[in-house]
Amino acid sequence: MSDIMVHLSSSVDAPQGISPTKKQKRQRKRLFKKMKYLKGKECLKDNSHRRSSHENNQAPNQNGPFIRHPPPPTATKSQRSPHSHSSSGGSDSTSGPSTSSFNPSSLTFTVTNESSHKKPKQPDKTRSTTVESGTSASSSHTLSTPTGNPTKYLAIDCEMVGAGPRGSISQLARCSIVSYDGDVVYDKFIKPSMYVTDYRTRWSGIRPRDLLKATPYAQARKEILRLLMGKIVIGHAVHNDFKALSYAHPVALTRDTSRIPLLNRKAGFAEKECASLKRLTKAIFNREIQTGRNGHSSVEDAKATMELYKVVEEEWERTLVSRAQPT
Repeated sequence: MSDIMVHLSSSVDAPQGISPTKKQKRQRKRLFKKMKYLKGKECLKDNSHRRSSHENNQAPNQNGPFIRHPPPPTATKSQRSPHSHSSSGGSDSTSGPSTSSFNPSSLTFTVTNESSHKKPKQPDKTRSTTVESGTSASSSHTLSTPTGNPTKYLAIDCEMVGAGPRGSISQLARCSIVSYDGDVVYDKFIKPSMYVTDYRTRWSGIRPRDLLKATPYAQARKEILRLLMGKIVIGHAVHNDFKALSYAHPVALTRDTSRIPLLNRKAGFAEKECASLKRLTKAIFNREIQTGRNGHSSVEDAKATMELYKVVEEEWERTLVSRAQPT
């Protein structure tokens, strides 16, 4: 390459002391361009050779840490680029007379670690969780039985007024529902759909003023049946309450304290006797209810019914289960 440069300079350069002509200047420019082209071509070949050898050396360490290598030396100022330090085998080199443009988006540095590709171990608690969920499911099944879930129990008592001739047609005027623990769940005065001819205040405790702003029968019925759905309903002569609601509750979910022989036996009555709620409460708890001239209280009666049932609950439920089993 140096010989070519000497040869060209000797043929083109003008003697000392003589200014070059225009023709000589044009020839000198062409030669400089040719020299520049030859230098750039040889430099590109040299760079591509070094880059390929560098990639071969770095092939086994693709997953290892990234190592920055110094860039190969460049021959001309026009081929230096501020991004040449970051090309560690990312972009392909092209040979030609013109310098290749640098595209930062084409370079991709991948620094990976083998441990990052490993899936995290599943915790050992997975199996124990499933076992615990299975046990909880079985325990919930056990609690769903009547004797194990007090929230399924509700006691109801209704008060009636008379409609029609001489008040012979019973109409619902008040309904009270209490929970297993005796808490009041529902207690409302209900406006009958028929005109009231007898308020039966002596027994029902209902007065005309109680029904002035009472809940309409249709609305109250929806509210009550929504509460009773799927629950074990306890009542004393509860068929009368269901009749007033125009409703039939499932027999398997109904407990009538007026028809439990165990309760009559504890009270000292005949097993088939239909004892009143007042007599049973007095005999078992030695407590008076339904006293005074104000009439009955449906809340008081519902609470007394629930208390009576809880006296024989376990024994009576076992009896019902044994009756349900096929012989």
